[in-house]
Amino acid sequence: MKRTTMTGRVSGLALACAAAFPAALAAHPLDGLTAEEMIEVTRILSEAGHTGPDSRYPLIELREPEKQVVLDWQEGDPEPRAAVVNVVTKEGVHKGIVDIAEGEVTSWETMDGEPMLLVEEFIGAMDLVLSHPEFLAGLEKRGLTADEMFCLPLTAGAFGDESEDGRRLMKVPCYVLGGSSNFYAKPVEGLYATVDLRMNEVVEVLDTGVLPLPEDGWGYTEEEISERSDMELRPETAPVVMRQEGGPNYTVEDGRIDWDIWSFRWRVDKRPGVVLSNIQADVGEGPREILYQAHLSEVFVPYMDPSEGWYWRTYMDSGEYGFGIFMTPLRAGVDCPANATFLPALVHADDGSPMEIPDAVCIFERDIGDPAWRHFEIFAQTEDEAVPTEGRGATELVVRSASEVGNYDYLIDYRFDQAGRMKVMVGSTGLDAVKGVAARDMMAETAEEETRYGTLIAPNLVAPNHDHFFNFRLDFDIDGQANSFMRTAIVAAEAPSDVPRRSLWVTRQEMPQTEGEARYKINPQTPAMYHVGNMGVTSGLGHHPSYMIAPGDSVAYSPLDTANDPPAMRNPYIDYTMHVTPYDRDERYAGGEFAFQSDGTDTIAAWMEQDDSIANTDIVTWYTMGFHHIPRMEDWPVMPLMWKGITLAPFNFFDHNPAITLRAPGKQP
Repeated sequence: MKRTTMTGRVSGLALACAAAFPAALAAHPLDGLTAEEMIEVTRILSEAGHTGPDSRYPLIELREPEKQVVLDWQEGDPEPRAAVVNVVTKEGVHKGIVDIAEGEVTSWETMDGEPMLLVEEFIGAMDLVLSHPEFLAGLEKRGLTADEMFCLPLTAGAFGDESEDGRRLMKVPCYVLGGSSNFYAKPVEGLYATVDLRMNEVVEVLDTGVLPLPEDGWGYTEEEISERSDMELRPETAPVVMRQEGGPNYTVEDGRIDWDIWSFRWRVDKRPGVVLSNIQADVGEGPREILYQAHLSEVFVPYMDPSEGWYWRTYMDSGEYGFGIFMTPLRAGVDCPANATFLPALVHADDGSPMEIPDAVCIFERDIGDPAWRHFEIFAQTEDEAVPTEGRGATELVVRSASEVGNYDYLIDYRFDQAGRMKVMVGSTGLDAVKGVAARDMMAETAEEETRYGTLIAPNLVAPNHDHFFNFRLDFDIDGQANSFMRTAIVAAEAPSDVPRRSLWVTRQEMPQTEGEARYKINPQTPAMYHVGNMGVTSGLGHHPSYMIAPGDSVAYSPLDTANDPPAMRNPYIDYTMHVTPYDRDERYAGGEFAFQSDGTDTIAAWMEQDDSIANTDIVTWYTMGFHHIPRMEDWPVMPLMWKGITLAPFNFFDHNPAITLRAPGKQP
């Protein structure tokens, strides 16, 4: 594949325009901006004299109204519609608030922070590097030419060095396109360029020496696998197909999804991807509030190789790149079952024009093959009658998207079940980031040194160790906004002297009063339940309704130093599994509003310095899940999908098991 073909492909994505979009208005104040509204935003800014034809828009997103405005809004009321924008002009970086309903710019500020990456900056950095004489000389030394290259501009992080001042930097490694589907199998190790996007120039070329190129292209299509001598395709098997007679049991209309006891709204924002709002459950007494909103807050992926070509690889995938803009079309039978409903995502191109990503979200319900509940009563059996197991099959609703950020593919799931539980899941797959090395096997002289910070996963390829941290913003509104966070610990109890038991445990509830008290590390040695509840509401039995946050296998801590190591300082939320803060509509991202080359002064840690009260008020829980990735040969050439996630489960929220009212098999109306 030639470099010009790659550039054209990315350009086609970036410049997809919205001329064919029909005029549309949002149906609810929390729905995403329509194509018409995006066009209106750019028109208002232009007519106000703030922007021109050369202006670029790293971000156009819904400016959410204050929560009470949303809660008071009724269908038919005038809609408060506004957008928050980041705009790059010749004068600098600006943040604006545009009142779409009134047709005016209500706020316009010049900012010091660096906005999200533009797609054209990818293309520009690639072209700059592959036309730079010093970089071309490095390729020639390796017997390579620019036409053979695929280059991947990457955010360079921030380390407080004077050389970063006033610059917008990317580092650019390159790979040989060997005619295979795998763009990353042949890294040109030891040759890198640093590009200043603001000055549109290469500011440094680093050449640490020539290393042998991997010979294997490691293509992963079925045709490529079938042609390999070291692998054999498996025999064809009968497909396992999910089908649904009579159509889905959910409805999707005007941004609202209804299924079983659940209802919620969905939209896509450029930075976090899918955003769910107004999540409610109704078991027959009317809808009850559970979550006002849930969405991805930030993703932090730091690599552990300290060499010159790798130490800076400390990506903030959501804040620097964007999970929404990099959502990919989903494929029926691979990403989602064939019976899924596929929906487009509406984001925007660099020039501010609307851009549609087809099939970016899929919604489906599935029989997971487990019982929702069951009981076999052995004492009901008689010689004359065998009483079968009583139970109900479990079905869940899944809202799924997939974002490709560089070499990784991330699936984000929101899963709802009929017992009132909701799962927030992240699936990781795609390709390992690989480093070219001299060693072809672990017996090579260089192998020990070259695998100090990673694993040799193929001849001449090491996959460096790294972390994946995913922070989610969970704005619970349990039966209203006056909520409290609780930790219910399991602690040893003294056994009464008049019984033979010598050990028991009891629960002890802690209710943190301020932000500083509500930072938690999950530790299996000190078991506890974490939940958000409403102490001003009681059930018929006198309980206060709440929802638990069950960590599952999602916990990941790191020895990274959030006080002194610059990348970790930009992502201090990794120190704890959970933080709790008072609600603030402008505090959406734990890594700060401007993540690109940020310095850590605008993060959740900075917000919490005031140690505000979180008792009996509107609060937000920030949950960090993740995993440490020590690569293995089985991760290559494409990693098996791995899920991490949490479960949000009712605790004295419902009067009984909500799934008890499910109809028995074969007794559907």
